[in-house]
Amino acid sequence: MGLRVSKLKKAIVDDHLLLMNILTTGGLLAMGDVLTQTMEISMDKENKQKFSWYRTERMLAVGLALGPFAHLWYSKIVDKLVPGVATTQTAVKKILADQLIAGPFFCSAFFFGMGMLEGKGGQGAIAEVKEKFLPVYMIDWCVWPPAQFINFRFLPVEFRVIYVACITLCWNTFLSYYKHMDSHKIEEKQEKVTS
Repeated sequence: MGLRVSKLKKAIVDDHLLLMNILTTGGLLAMGDVLTQTMEISMDKENKQKFSWYRTERMLAVGLALGPFAHLWYSKIVDKLVPGVATTQTAVKKILADQLIAGPFFCSAFFFGMGMLEGKGGQGAIAEVKEKFLPVYMIDWCVWPPAQFINFRFLPVEFRVIYVACITLCWNTFLSYYKHMDSHKIEEKQEKVTS
């Protein structure tokens, strides 16, 4: 049994880590959107909101596109930028690198990619980045440094992926909500105009 698990781990984690990380990044963004839409529909007292698979597909696509950078950042780059054993000092340095390099990239790339897939064009996508980047990035600073401190300082390597996946799912649910909250306001304004 132990040999089978070892071979399975090698086949999935060692041999196909890039693919696994890309699929995980895309899948978690899509799952976050599914959770968000489910909550939005359940809170819609007028039953006007319908589930949009196109919206979830766009979230999946952006996640798949961001997956290679996430893989390189967390499996190679951050440890080369900040080498060393898991001490408090090393964890804090990795968190700062994560927040100052990866955080801005992921946040702006998410909004830009979603805007492009929604057909807003380059100017519209850039406008959305300008509008939404700073509020989300400020919230990012409240969520990720404490979460990553636990990750980088206390968790054994084998538990880091599942831990970060749980935090990421919560974060992606928030991202989906924040990204799409304007669409609900636009729909409400259109309904008032046509009434």
